[in-house]
Amino acid sequence: MFALTAVLWFATLDHNALVRPDEGRYAEIPREMLASGDWVTPRLNGLKYFEKPALQYWATATAYTAFGEHNWTARLWSALTGFLGIVLVYFTGSRIFGQRAGYIAALVLASSFLYFAIGHINILDMGVSFFMNLSLAALLLAQQPTASRAQNRGWMYVCWAAMALSMLSKGLIGIAIPGAVLMLYSLIQRDAALWKRLHFGVGLSIFAIISVPWFVLVSRANPEFLWFFFIHEHFLRYLTPVAGRVHPWYTFIPIVLLGILPWIVPMLDALRYGWKRQIDAFNKFQTKRMLMVWIGFIFVFFSISDSKLVPYILPIFPALALLIGQRLSTVSGKALAWQISPLIPVALAAWWFAPLAAKGSSAEVPAALYADFILWLQIAALAWLAGAVIAVLLARRERIIAAVSVMAVAGLLMGQAVLYGYNALSPASSAYLIAQQVKPYLRPGVPFYSVAMYEQTLPPYLRRTLTLVAHPDEMEFGIEQEPDKWIPDIATFTKRWRQPGYALAVMSPDTYRKFAAQGLPMQVIARDTRRVVVIKPETTN
Repeated sequence: MFALTAVLWFATLDHNALVRPDEGRYAEIPREMLASGDWVTPRLNGLKYFEKPALQYWATATAYTAFGEHNWTARLWSALTGFLGIVLVYFTGSRIFGQRAGYIAALVLASSFLYFAIGHINILDMGVSFFMNLSLAALLLAQQPTASRAQNRGWMYVCWAAMALSMLSKGLIGIAIPGAVLMLYSLIQRDAALWKRLHFGVGLSIFAIISVPWFVLVSRANPEFLWFFFIHEHFLRYLTPVAGRVHPWYTFIPIVLLGILPWIVPMLDALRYGWKRQIDAFNKFQTKRMLMVWIGFIFVFFSISDSKLVPYILPIFPALALLIGQRLSTVSGKALAWQISPLIPVALAAWWFAPLAAKGSSAEVPAALYADFILWLQIAALAWLAGAVIAVLLARRERIIAAVSVMAVAGLLMGQAVLYGYNALSPASSAYLIAQQVKPYLRPGVPFYSVAMYEQTLPPYLRRTLTLVAHPDEMEFGIEQEPDKWIPDIATFTKRWRQPGYALAVMSPDTYRKFAAQGLPMQVIARDTRRVVVIKPETTN
């Protein structure tokens, strides 16, 4: 199962084109880091970009160095940390709840739809989730009543190191969330003695040695870094709607319910028993309660924030998997069959309603692109359906491990089918195809303007930066530091465009039509529903 899970996890990592905007952004920053040789100051499109720390950029740049620049190397850090998260849940669950529980928990996590999906997308959330959960797992192992002093000390050192790597992955949440969870748990359990077993002295030293050097180096090179990173990107983004991601407080409820599929009923059952006191003595560490506090605090923390995105909730999924694994290791086959059986009508409904996905079509994403995607959505639903039927039959025969294994494989196949099919939308969701048409027209050192738009996936495929025109996008802070690297208005761009010399430009179809109506000399070399790429006609050069 380990080998099969690994194959189903990594098999299609290179298949899909990079999707706009996040995958393009987090592929381009390490590409520029590698090209410039500056591994201290992150840059996006040649401009300082301080929204996130550098750990994933370093990892991806290292993958580029070792294996070349590909879709799969851009996604490798997310996929690798996601898979290591599965191994971590198996190890932790086996040590604390028994190998049966650890095995089930690992397969539950691997096949949970949201965890699988984010593990195959080039964004930062899987990396930080892994290290946050490594800190949680190390804490759980360190505080077990059976842990020796050496084990307590060793695992707490791992915990401090993991928090440092979490901070280098995405910032202060790497230490703030584990710290808040620990404080809340100790207050609820009235367990003050827990704080004596955290090894603060050496632990803080480990944390500082790992996390502080980059912050010092980047601050020395860029005095503006500290305010933007810590104040703007942490406090203002969390406490105010500055990021433009305001959603209702209940946003993460349907995300968790859909994201944990196909294990939604086992999750609800595990949560129902999660707070029940373990049979240990009153003053012993309560592992399941710590997991419940972790889940509850993170859920509430992001639910009350003024900035909400789907991946933010990811760190609760390994904890949910541990609770589910522990619970399913104790239930009867008949109970498991009842918990899996609701997935049968869900899978049938998903198959039946899959064609409705085409209602998401627009001028930029034509309905014709959805035809292949809908087919793969239906294949995914059938994988769920077959897995659920077989798993129910096995569970009724008390073959619980076999039932869980089959359901997990079905979940992995379902996830792969959805991701594989999504590439049908790549002509609209990625600049890969248009970049291939543009490459023959590129010349070293010539201007390439991005007019009134910025296509995140174009620079990594062209392997060069663009000159922004009248559209700062998310690089407004970087432009403030280096204003000479962009063109602030259309009038200045058109003046430059009319001057002699070869140049290229990318713009939206609407912008192209406006320029054409004004008589601006342009020759179209590539276009799709979102982008038009032009060069100056040879007569103007």
